[in-house]
Amino acid sequence: MKVWGVTGWKNSGKTGLMERLLAEFVARGISVSSVKHAHHVFDVDQKGKDSYRHREAGATEVLLSSRKRWALMHEHRGAEEATLDELLAKLSPVDLVLVEGFKRERHPKVEAHRAETGSPLIATDDETIRAIASDSAATVTGRTTFDLDDTKAIADFISDELGL
Repeated sequence: MKVWGVTGWKNSGKTGLMERLLAEFVARGISVSSVKHAHHVFDVDQKGKDSYRHREAGATEVLLSSRKRWALMHEHRGAEEATLDELLAKLSPVDLVLVEGFKRERHPKVEAHRAETGSPLIATDDETIRAIASDSAATVTGRTTFDLDDTKAIADFISDELGL
């Protein structure tokens, strides 16, 4: 599986870019999955539901299945957070995995950047960032820069870099 990341500071446009890239690659006939990192505690389950009750009772993993989808929830129960490589190994094979977040991992990335956040570019100190997608003239020497909304050009760049 080929892996490409979308990174950036909070409110930089990462999720919107991810959504547009996912739709663009699917429209091109490329099978694609996504991995999203969260910095906070989150719950995909609802209090009172059977799967929530199983997890709360101490299950390390709860697999919920129906005719339309299945979901596997894994509780760390004090263990270290899984690495990106460990998470990727759990995915079914696809042509491309788009990763949102995981700034410190070593896969190639595009940095989403919005001038209004006032945040500095991460690319200045991170060679894994191969391109910048910005709503301003933000640039870093040696990095390709795109308009944040030019999804087709960003997808073309990723495709070329990964040989898709």
